[in-house]
Amino acid sequence: MLFLLPKRWWPLTIAAVPFLLAACSFTNPLAPMPKAVYQSERFQSDETFSRLFDGSVEDTCEAARRALLSQGYIINTTATGQITGIKRFQPNGEDHVEINFTVVCVPDGKGAAVSTAYVSAQQDRYVIKRSANSASVGVGAIGSISVPLSSSQDSLVKVASETIPAGEFYDRFFTLMQKMLKEQISDKG
Repeated sequence: MLFLLPKRWWPLTIAAVPFLLAACSFTNPLAPMPKAVYQSERFQSDETFSRLFDGSVEDTCEAARRALLSQGYIINTTATGQITGIKRFQPNGEDHVEINFTVVCVPDGKGAAVSTAYVSAQQDRYVIKRSANSASVGVGAIGSISVPLSSSQDSLVKVASETIPAGEFYDRFFTLMQKMLKEQISDKG
């Protein structure tokens, strides 16, 4: 097409190409915008990240700590009324997954004999990114030559992060936590 235009218009045509490409990359202003993530947040009582326990805040959080430890989680923080832990997985040679678990225990009711445990777990997924190292050698008459080295540098790159939705995962944790709390209270009594 460029050759069909007079030569004096070629610079204008070449200069217009980036603008035409940019105009093609814009989305249709009349198309509906995708729904924002926060708009799908339901805030309904049927999806619960909490359970009520017959125990003090200290006993409930200790049961949560023991439940996490029994499943191989490394406890990062143990503050009054809060436990955080992490567990790492490598499902295959290229993927790495981490689950960060947070439990917050608060008194519920009179006398602080009943507590509510609020739980949330976040799953982060990483992949291994490899970058090969190379070296340049300067040779006077020829110039420089790049020679690939046999070494490479590996690093983990986060590719996904999400809060694990309420469901069986938390139900299993709360069941184990309830068992730990019963054992703990029976050992005291």
